[in-house]
Amino acid sequence: MKNPYQKTVYACYFCYITQGIVNNLAPLLFITFISSGWATLSSVTLLTTVNFATQLLTDLLSAAFVDKIGYRKCVIAANVLSAVGLASMAILPSVLPVPFVGLLISAIIYAVGGGLLEVLVSPIVEACPSDNKAKAMSLLHSFYCWGVVAVVALSTLFLFVFGRENWRILCFIWTILPLISAAMFTCVPINTLTEEGEGMTVRELLGSKLFLVCALMMFAAGASELAMAQWASAFAESALKVSKAVGDLAGPCAFAVLMGLARAIYGKFGDKMKIEKCIFICAAGCAISYLLAALSPSPAVSLLGCALCGFSVGIMWPGVFSLSSANMPRGGTALFALLALAGDLGCTSGPTIVGFVSSAAGGSLRAGFTLAIIFPLALIVGVAALKKLVKK
Repeated sequence: MKNPYQKTVYACYFCYITQGIVNNLAPLLFITFISSGWATLSSVTLLTTVNFATQLLTDLLSAAFVDKIGYRKCVIAANVLSAVGLASMAILPSVLPVPFVGLLISAIIYAVGGGLLEVLVSPIVEACPSDNKAKAMSLLHSFYCWGVVAVVALSTLFLFVFGRENWRILCFIWTILPLISAAMFTCVPINTLTEEGEGMTVRELLGSKLFLVCALMMFAAGASELAMAQWASAFAESALKVSKAVGDLAGPCAFAVLMGLARAIYGKFGDKMKIEKCIFICAAGCAISYLLAALSPSPAVSLLGCALCGFSVGIMWPGVFSLSSANMPRGGTALFALLALAGDLGCTSGPTIVGFVSSAAGGSLRAGFTLAIIFPLALIVGVAALKKLVKK
């Protein structure tokens, strides 16, 4: 008999593609917004800040209401909000007196949807019957990478073929996927990780040494990933003196493809590997990748380091989710919400620290990438500490 939860997993795959759309569509349209007179170069970056700040706030608050409202209602609402936010980006700037306010409102709406998806989708898949939870989690998170690649590649192709003036149609097209996912969640079966009232509270989690180590690992995973992902294109152009097209393809695009590939490979063959060892090995590989990018005199080797970093960080985020859930089975929704918060803080802090260090070193991103090895090294320390705590 076919597993009825397979449709649930497929709906969750769509959710992670939606997250890729939510986080990456607006930046593709920044030049369009500026040329329309709706924003300046300095103000348009506020959209990204508002997006991630709203997702952080949603991560923090969701632990208090998700279990009370229920997974099904919340995940449907998350997909609808993502779709409404994307559609609003095409509508509100043209109807409000200040177009940039319309862009900000849209960013807040789809960011709430994206933040809820981040909190909900992983525990929904974790609660589905599976022979290997870590495999399922890794494969799930690979779809975020494919979402990033798809939204960048297909949106660029659409704008090239049909012209930048038709960008509003593109926004409406990308609402289709979250709406399909919302419709699927009205009927697919959904389990919960704990029964009502049995999950750990936020206070209990914050008082647990085991959770604090897992949160540190999640922070390090997010910082390791985004410190490279956010700066790869600029590094390729400024430090390696390659064209923007080559830099984007060999830097962030290759990074996303290899990150997705690593997650897909673990999703296929993960039953043959222990997740703790994989995270340890990948963290070591990530540190080496940063050093290759920062210290190699060869541009080709430096670009290889950028790309290999994508492969090495691939299973960090989903791996820490699975490891935490396995060691804290009563963690419930609060566990995933706080881990998502820690991961997003890492995603914000990693690129910021690299940027500050590079600026202090006279604009040298090589200096920033050299310091960035502290993030994967922190993950290695976290794995060792977790093993000791679990033994106790």
